[in-house]
Amino acid sequence: IDAMSDNGDLCLHLDSIGEVTKEELIQKSKGTCQSCGVGGPNLWACLQCDCHYVGCGESFSDHSTIHAQAKKHNLTVNLTTFRVWCYFCEREVFLEPKPVTPVSLAHRCKPHEQVKSSDSVPIAVADEEGSESEEDEFKPRGLTGMKNIGNSCYMNAALQALSNCPPLTQFFLDCSGLVRTDKKPALCKSYQKLISELWHKKRPSYVVPTNLFHGIKLVNPMFRGYAQQDTQEFLRCLMDQLHEELKEPLTDCSGAISDVLPDHNLDNRNHIDGDRSPSEDEFLSCDSGSGSERGDGERAGEAELLIQDECVGVRRNGGISEKESPTRSVQELHSRLSSSPPRSSPLRAGPTYTFKRAQMLLSTKKKKQSRFRSVISDIFDGSILSLVQCLTCDRVSTTVETFQDLSLPIPGKEDLAKLHSSIHQSAPVKAGVCTDAYATQGWISYIMESIRSWFWGPMVTLEDCLAAFFAADELKGDNMYSCERCKKLRNGVKYCKVLRLPEILCVHLKRFRHEVMYSFKINSHVSFPLEGLDLKPFLAKESASQITTYDLLSVICHHGTAGSGHYIAYCQNVINGQWYEFDDQYVTEVHETVVQNAEAYVLFYRKSSEESVRERQKVVALANLKEPSLLQFYISREWLNKFNTFTEPGPITNHTFLCQHGGIPPTKYHYVDDLIVILPQNVWEYLYNRFGGGPAVNHLYVCAICQVEIETLAKRRKLEIDTFIKLNKEFQAEEAPTVILCISMQWFREWENFVKGKDNEPPGPIENSKIAVMKGGHIQLKQGADYGQISEETWLYLLSIYGGGPEIAVRQTISPPDNDTHGERKIEAETRAL
Repeated sequence: IDAMSDNGDLCLHLDSIGEVTKEELIQKSKGTCQSCGVGGPNLWACLQCDCHYVGCGESFSDHSTIHAQAKKHNLTVNLTTFRVWCYFCEREVFLEPKPVTPVSLAHRCKPHEQVKSSDSVPIAVADEEGSESEEDEFKPRGLTGMKNIGNSCYMNAALQALSNCPPLTQFFLDCSGLVRTDKKPALCKSYQKLISELWHKKRPSYVVPTNLFHGIKLVNPMFRGYAQQDTQEFLRCLMDQLHEELKEPLTDCSGAISDVLPDHNLDNRNHIDGDRSPSEDEFLSCDSGSGSERGDGERAGEAELLIQDECVGVRRNGGISEKESPTRSVQELHSRLSSSPPRSSPLRAGPTYTFKRAQMLLSTKKKKQSRFRSVISDIFDGSILSLVQCLTCDRVSTTVETFQDLSLPIPGKEDLAKLHSSIHQSAPVKAGVCTDAYATQGWISYIMESIRSWFWGPMVTLEDCLAAFFAADELKGDNMYSCERCKKLRNGVKYCKVLRLPEILCVHLKRFRHEVMYSFKINSHVSFPLEGLDLKPFLAKESASQITTYDLLSVICHHGTAGSGHYIAYCQNVINGQWYEFDDQYVTEVHETVVQNAEAYVLFYRKSSEESVRERQKVVALANLKEPSLLQFYISREWLNKFNTFTEPGPITNHTFLCQHGGIPPTKYHYVDDLIVILPQNVWEYLYNRFGGGPAVNHLYVCAICQVEIETLAKRRKLEIDTFIKLNKEFQAEEAPTVILCISMQWFREWENFVKGKDNEPPGPIENSKIAVMKGGHIQLKQGADYGQISEETWLYLLSIYGGGPEIAVRQTISPPDNDTHGERKIEAETRAL
């Protein structure tokens, strides 16, 4: 066996290692330091031949180092993380693992599972000749480890879990032409490269995710350095950044950009705090846990329900495209199946223009907000219907919240008793508000669980955690509800249900608590199903979701305490159906019972549907017919990827490569081959009749209307910036301007980004209310405000285009010479608002 140090050089001290098994190391980890008697975690075992010393680490007396230096024993292993350190080389040593032996196809999976595995998610990277042999098709891929580059197991485990989410990985493998961004640090491109390496048929034993590691540090400073971090916080940061770089405006069926809901910018997502008191129609009711939570293993993060938007109404999933050149044949199916016009407004508002009127005007003329979607939001976003009910007047307030993951509490013994008692007791609320999560649980299973809990403690299931999360909460005492109808604080109840289920459900178990003086970890074993997790009991009656069952894809586990530890991931390979343990650079096949007994921290579940498998088989059969057709149709490449990997792909969304006029936008025409796949007529007609959407496209052309709009926009930008520069030069040349006006620098920066082409949307009305304050019935410049000074001519020019206000001016008045001051002039500065 070769051993590489972290700089790539060979470690030459392995010949001193004695024979030791992982089981023996696990047994040693349960012992104590032989010098001071302190227990784990993070004990170190000497690997010198015939030396059985176990010592504490630097968090205690560091007897392991003292022993190694005194005895000249070079190699030692951490009994928590099983990472090896060479004292002579002064570096971590990575042992090259034995290659993973593919499981025999005969024992790979059951016959029906084999069809499901190969037909539903055929993840594969075509070889250099563009074809694959049958042996290559069923050869496991994605079994590549990741080198630990300094306390980075939290990242490695998260990346392996995401890598084994077929819809996401299939997108980055098959739709690589869509991975385009001009945003730094272009994390999506680093992630795409990593996925390509992990799933390449000539994969190495492990890769080093350096580029992605550096990119995530640029995005979020908390990951800088080599401190221990939380895998859930890393997941959220990574997925938010991927969404931000890949997001596109969400279009409706007519192609027009929808403005019903706010911008789907994941950087603005909120973490729901279950302790926050609700008010009127905006309240938080989805987290039934209390207290903060931070310090997960390598560093746990508070994990509340992640909210993307708070809005009334369901966010619709605007699917996008897949990829294929129009010159390519449909055989690839077998392997993977306008700028706003200038606003007009009066040059100057009348003298009755008040500060309140300015705010009212601006509130009705906010900058147009567009909704956005990406492959991340398509796959991981669901929505929850939250309700709060006044127990006096029965008024019910509702809101719809978008989530990317569910952070579930782990109920204790008393909580479990309350949850289980809800089988035969309704919740003490009106209007049918009750918990029905256990309606399907029989009395026999309940009695058996009670007997087991009597001897071995409470048996907690994932369904228990879900029931605790969705259980109704009473609002009383210090947490009373401010009822809009009663106009006072009232007792109430809040509860929530799932309105839309995501394609892949990410579940985070809240194992860590961070109090004022101490941190602790909840080590309760939570049992979870590998197949058939049914969320129907938690579904709102208003939900349109048809498929409610999920199968497990991957689970991230944490070993250690709230202060330190190690992350690994168990993932099911989509090609052969076997489970594997991903422990940094080591990948080992395991039995499913090992997975079931794991101490889960983050779980990824995927919707399960045999119907979607049959749909894909029908399309493959139609493509194999090779019927002659007079017409060929273009379809969105990304939507076709969704058809291949989603159970519910939704309507065909060809507007991902079309403009609202039905042509190809000039900005996309040069890479249109990356956006489309060409289909024969019979395949198109089947998909169109089955899923709807569209529109049908059998001719590609550059949109002339969009071209004119682009040229018009370019002229507008040039005119505005040239006019501003001209007027500003004249203003700078004035020695004593009589009027100097103020403008919000926040608005000015938005305008500057627009005219310089950095932002496609105009800035909206001038927003000066943030730099203004009302004093003595007059509007004055707020002290310390972020503002710039412009001439009256510049102000009138911008006002004529964008409108807004209020106008804030510093007027210099020059008094006549005073006899007492020997002719000296007095300059008075006053603020006026018109």
